[in-house]
Amino acid sequence: PAIRIATLGIAIGLAVMIVSVCVVLGFKHTIRNKVIGFGSHITVANFNSLQRSENYPIVVNDSLKRMLLATPNVQHVQRYTYTQGILKTDDDFLGIVLKGIGSDFDSTFIHQNMVAGSIPVFSDTQSGQKILISKTIAEKLNLNVGNKIYAYFVNEQGVRTRRFTISGIYETNLKQFDSQICFTDLYTTNKLNGWQSDQCSGAEVQVNNFELLDAIALNILNKVKGKTDRYGNSYSVATVVEQNPQIFSWLDLMDLNVWIILALMVSVAGVTMISGLLIIILERTQMIGILKAMGTKNAQIRHIFLWFATFIIGKGLLWGNIIGLGLVFLQKYTGLVTLDPKTYYVSTVPIELNVLLIIALNIATLLICVFVLIAPSYLISHIHPAKTMHYE
Repeated sequence: PAIRIATLGIAIGLAVMIVSVCVVLGFKHTIRNKVIGFGSHITVANFNSLQRSENYPIVVNDSLKRMLLATPNVQHVQRYTYTQGILKTDDDFLGIVLKGIGSDFDSTFIHQNMVAGSIPVFSDTQSGQKILISKTIAEKLNLNVGNKIYAYFVNEQGVRTRRFTISGIYETNLKQFDSQICFTDLYTTNKLNGWQSDQCSGAEVQVNNFELLDAIALNILNKVKGKTDRYGNSYSVATVVEQNPQIFSWLDLMDLNVWIILALMVSVAGVTMISGLLIIILERTQMIGILKAMGTKNAQIRHIFLWFATFIIGKGLLWGNIIGLGLVFLQKYTGLVTLDPKTYYVSTVPIELNVLLIIALNIATLLICVFVLIAPSYLISHIHPAKTMHYE
């Protein structure tokens, strides 16, 4: 029973650790990628826009795009323009942020989150009068793909009206974005803002390694620092973390939760193994006495029991991997456990499998469990052959 309990304790502890790490990694990266999808890793914009959170134009021409693309680890660069307006139906109205995008737009993220219709061909040279809205907005205004809708925009020149056709509906479950972001042509938003064709709100820069985000942003900042466009506007740089500090601070807190879970599970596994080893030693007291009487040294006997304990730990790790990875793959490919997207921003529990991290968990668990058994194994030194020959 002691061996089975110890094996079970190791197995359950490792299984919980594997599932916890895979779920937290999956959740963090899913939410992070959604936030990045609405913008990008790095934004190059007007200095005043980033300092005052207002919309000022900046020139993003082919020369600037080539310079940004030449930066190490930069994967893609695209122009964008924001403008604010109101969508109005016969019965209701809703304030929105209209994002203008051009032919250089990477639509991968939107494609992954489309629920109806299709993504139109966006242009920076002409207006297609198409608009992409979220499911949240569609439900609030009772709109469907193919419907016509009027949008009103207020600026220094007065009120401007545009009639759009809804080409598609997306859903990311990120309420703060879904409730206001709509997509249309860069040409349309530029005209609504009264900007020139070479102006826009900024350039969105995608990188191929999130861990190098700050270094890449600093590299880009050094390139654009002190430069102005032909209208005298200064460039500046901001990362997605700097633009969404609350979301990323919340995601960082999850790392603390994982460390707490790992510490608890390793502690449980360690205590289980200590108890198991002590019971095994007490059950084998007579055998230990006989071995000592035959001249076997304490260190040799301790090594025998430690190797036996290592075998038990290994067996527990094997079952822990089978159970943990089984649950992970079951969720990953079936989406068995669902969530309320209004609360958790995802409809199913997200999973991300990191093989190297799982291997590290196995090695760390093995080493820690063996290490904590060294002290209890010294109980063997206090067992005297003369007293144990008649034990039991």
